[in-house]
Amino acid sequence: MIALDIQGLTKQYATGAKALQGLSMRVEEGAMHALLGANGAGKTTTIGILTGLVRKSGGTATVLGHDLDAEPEVVRSLIGVVPQEFNFSIFETPFDICVTQAGFYGVPRQEAVTRVEALLKQLGLWEKRALPSRTLSGGMKRRLMIARALVHQPKILLLDEPTAGVDVELRRSMWEFLQTLNAQGTTILLTTHYLEEAEQLCQTASIIKQGTIVREGKMAELVASLDVKRFVFTTATPIASVSPIDGIVCKKIGDLEWDAELPQTGTVTALLAGLSAQGITVTDIRPRNNRLEELFLQTIS
Repeated sequence: MIALDIQGLTKQYATGAKALQGLSMRVEEGAMHALLGANGAGKTTTIGILTGLVRKSGGTATVLGHDLDAEPEVVRSLIGVVPQEFNFSIFETPFDICVTQAGFYGVPRQEAVTRVEALLKQLGLWEKRALPSRTLSGGMKRRLMIARALVHQPKILLLDEPTAGVDVELRRSMWEFLQTLNAQGTTILLTTHYLEEAEQLCQTASIIKQGTIVREGKMAELVASLDVKRFVFTTATPIASVSPIDGIVCKKIGDLEWDAELPQTGTVTALLAGLSAQGITVTDIRPRNNRLEELFLQTIS
């Protein structure tokens, strides 16, 4: 079943600015899907429309078969959202914030209390449950936003830059939690600038540019479509130049480090063999950027 089916979505503001220009995108139920794009490309506007915070100018959107226009309340009940900005009262406690949120969706208080306790424990916030939210660190506030979004047990979770400003350790723990949630059947749509994480975690992706989807598909197929591959290799001693090797272009980026750009058909074996033939000893070689980052930069340029 299709979890999110967006067709021809447009958004034009009174000023004439167009945030979305016929955006079409499908996300299958149970997928973890990345929506990638530069700042201002339309990612947050798309999420805003799905959650009812932004009124679309045209197009259609259905959530698990329910039309956004015809059944807005049903659609909202199926979605949990974690926005970019913190939007809870900093004077309330994490416990009260989540219990109140459950009440908005008609969850009985006793059931809400049970759900909130489980979520806060899973997200490492139980010991902070009675403290004013203003005392939480940035990473804890992000996790509180996730707990609040999940308290009514939505089928789809929308995450807008969920790990922005979060340190590496907390970011890893958040992704582990979200992977477990996804494995249990929750569909996740996320926007993120951490493209390496998106490549590792998401099964599918869409790239948005100037309000429309320009690339979409399974993650493995998208990254396999790259025209070039880039590696960084380190030489044992400084060298002045590297001669061209079967379409491979090498550029110096440090005393001992070189950037190698390979065509899609090129191989690391061919690169190393060509360097060896020139008497160059390589002590280390690694990918320069993750493949999704390369695809993203090619697509939006």
